Amino acid sequence: MRVVFDTNIFISAFVIPGGNAEKAYLHAVRGAFELITSVAILTETANTLSTKFAWSHARIQELLRTISTTATVLKTRPYLDVLRDEPGNRILECALLAQADAIVTGDQHLLSLKEYQGVAIIKLADLLALIEQA
Repeated sequence: MRVVFDTNIFISAFVIPGGNAEKAYLHAVRGAFELITSVAILTETANTLSTKFAWSHARIQELLRTISTTATVLKTRPYLDVLRDEPGNRILECALLAQADAIVTGDQHLLSLKEYQGVAIIKLADLLALIEQA
């Protein structure tokens, strides 16, 4: 299964130790699914960690290296204008280029779509349930 995490899933995975987002990320590390991300998603993640959580540049760079060892990182080009939320459009672009099975998010803009061009848009709890069933 090919999965794209929304920025907030990455943020939660590394800011809230022991939470469900971290559990999902660790499943990716162990190979339960293929994690796909993009330069745009990682850039937004880095910007959020810097501005909202005051992470240092060095700490952010280390995190991005860590994610890059687990996830396949794609270079996408902005072209979609489906959502008013621009970062949400970048998530969709990544998922389409990756031919992902699912986007995992807590973002209501994305969740309201339910699916986009064959890519399921699911909550974190749904992903964890799928992994447990496998």
